[in-house]
Amino acid sequence: MSTPFVEFDQVWLAYNDELLAQQQYAVEDISLKVGEGEFIAIVGPSGCGKSTFMKLTTGLRMPSRGRITIGGAPVTGPLKISGMAFQAPSLLPWRTTVDNVLLPLEIVEPYRSNFKVKRKEYEERARKLLQKVGLGGYEDKFPWQLSGGMQQRASICRALVHEPKMLLLDEPFGALDAFTREELWCALRDLQAAQKFNVILVTHDLRESVFLADTVYVMSKSPGRFVVKRQIDLPRPRDLEVTYTPAFTDIVHELRGHIGAMRKPAGAAP
Repeated sequence: MSTPFVEFDQVWLAYNDELLAQQQYAVEDISLKVGEGEFIAIVGPSGCGKSTFMKLTTGLRMPSRGRITIGGAPVTGPLKISGMAFQAPSLLPWRTTVDNVLLPLEIVEPYRSNFKVKRKEYEERARKLLQKVGLGGYEDKFPWQLSGGMQQRASICRALVHEPKMLLLDEPFGALDAFTREELWCALRDLQAAQKFNVILVTHDLRESVFLADTVYVMSKSPGRFVVKRQIDLPRPRDLEVTYTPAFTDIVHELRGHIGAMRKPAGAAP
């Protein structure tokens, strides 16, 4: 790998000084290197520190020990080069879909300073993005007029409208039905293939992680540490048909085995 885009070097995090003094860490000894344009997924049991890892990656939390570098620069605070989407779309109900997508451009520099002058250009960008994810014709609707899947598509567009170098997704499809979830996998796959941004996806869905990611990391129970790194060597572009192949299901079962082993109480029979 050439210079990694994301690098964690022996990162530990305790949430406050008291926990640090007791050496009670949320995540411990995390080291990884992610190449430019790579899609990684993080899976593991509930409460293992997946969301904590996201906060460290965005600069919303500083590590207690270790070093984080993104895009060749040390992380010292919240990053402007990243976009985020969560399980709840959190669209503002009084704004139309296109105006919700435009929100980061009204807030994040250098777009904020030029927003009034360049509004037409930015709106065109937002509309094109919405069309790419199948929301053409819904740009001027309000969130309450959209289904849950449509709202989540708009939320991903909002995270990408300022053309970030990295997209962070925390259980983005967890509240959707299986059919809608798979449609959104494909929308995300196509956006990432076209724009080549890095993606870090936190998910409980092992099929989702194997379908979308180049590399899947399995986190241990708290304190979270990476215990498995699995390259997903299925060829791209991946069609949903791949999810029915033995090669795909073998990887899913392998990952499930790692997580299942961690969930067993100590001393339990295999």
